[in-house]
Amino acid sequence: MSAIIYPTTNLKATETLTLERGDGVYVYDNNGNKYLEGLAGLWCTSLGYNNRELIETVNEQLSTLCYSHMFGGKTHQVGMDLSDKLSAMLPVNNGKIFFGNSGSDANDSHIKMLRYYFNAIGKPEKRKIISRERAYHGVTVASAALTGLAPNHEHFDLPFEALGILRTDAPHYYRGALKGESEVQFVERITHNLEQLILKEGPETIAAFIAEPITGASGVIVPPKGYYEKVQAILNKYDILFWADEVITGFGRTGNDFGSTTMNIQSPDLMTLAKQLSSAYMPISAAVIKGDMYEAMIEPSSQVGVFGHGYTYSGHPTAAAVALKTLEIYERDNVFEKAADVGEYLQRRLAEFRDHPLVGEVRGAGLLAAVEFVANKSTGEAFNGGAIGAYAQQACQKHGLITRSVAGSSLAFCPPLIITLEQVDELIEKFSKGLQDTLDYVVRENLIVQ
Repeated sequence: MSAIIYPTTNLKATETLTLERGDGVYVYDNNGNKYLEGLAGLWCTSLGYNNRELIETVNEQLSTLCYSHMFGGKTHQVGMDLSDKLSAMLPVNNGKIFFGNSGSDANDSHIKMLRYYFNAIGKPEKRKIISRERAYHGVTVASAALTGLAPNHEHFDLPFEALGILRTDAPHYYRGALKGESEVQFVERITHNLEQLILKEGPETIAAFIAEPITGASGVIVPPKGYYEKVQAILNKYDILFWADEVITGFGRTGNDFGSTTMNIQSPDLMTLAKQLSSAYMPISAAVIKGDMYEAMIEPSSQVGVFGHGYTYSGHPTAAAVALKTLEIYERDNVFEKAADVGEYLQRRLAEFRDHPLVGEVRGAGLLAAVEFVANKSTGEAFNGGAIGAYAQQACQKHGLITRSVAGSSLAFCPPLIITLEQVDELIEKFSKGLQDTLDYVVRENLIVQ
């Protein structure tokens, strides 16, 4: 056993799989076993493994300017080029970019910049943030408070109230609808609840509403049609900013450039990016704010003498170079368009399992999906805890497919964007075998609820 404290791991079940190398959409363990990487690492290795262009970019940048910080007026061309490229392609109006190292720290930075901005414009009371049940926005103290998943809260004593974190309904029709309630009625009810929360707290105290366009770790929840249109209408009515967490859904993952495009979210005021920004070859994140927010922050920073926020590795030149090359490859090779076509195929193939006795719901968009297992297919009754999801994950791994158990008993799929139709068929075949093993286990243990 090594000395590592492992992240997001049962500390009694560590070092169960040791990976040694990767190539394309496959990874290999220290025993020579080959796996199709069905989750793109952690929703991030969009261009797959062993991409020589990205590796050469790392080597070239390390050989020229391996590191330079961005404090006190210093900069470098590759960082500026990346920020300008991002600003031009994002749906944020005149977007300004703050670079960090992970989605968690980017969301943390957003909380600080929201406070800075509202102080700057004379509205210091506007500091609360509405997040949703079952959301995932990271694991720093502040971003974990935004997160709406119990395992990320328990034992950590997070300062929800001090940070002004409010919680509203998860937009998951399958799990959240009342008996006999249509999708339209469901959307009406939960958006009404959102408006009532705003009125109860006072719109003048609320800075922003944060949402993953389509969720990731909470089970790949795709909100019903019309949800975001109603949400944005309410936020606009009460002068509350919309904050799109695109850490997973950004850069072609959902069949479009961004999840906001897929879900018809209009001009978010803030956006969080990471993961596929560099295809995970180097750690980098971006906290994006609209231009008028940045403009309001300039004079206060001048009065203090500094905008007192930043990381040693903000805009790290090697990470920036890799991200810039990643964006170039996306554009040059039409990666988003190809991924959209293959994503439609993945969704069709996964939909074939809707009638399976263990499957309650198949959901997703593009190359992002989840299959939820249920104890009673007729009623949708869930299995207790996450044991069945964990069993299915291990069963798939045994057959050479890496997935991830999320939200109790759902399996998530998020393969590299470069996956081919034939490799999707391979993924489906391996998943089918893992699913059969899981069904055999559930029947054997008499876990089906009649």
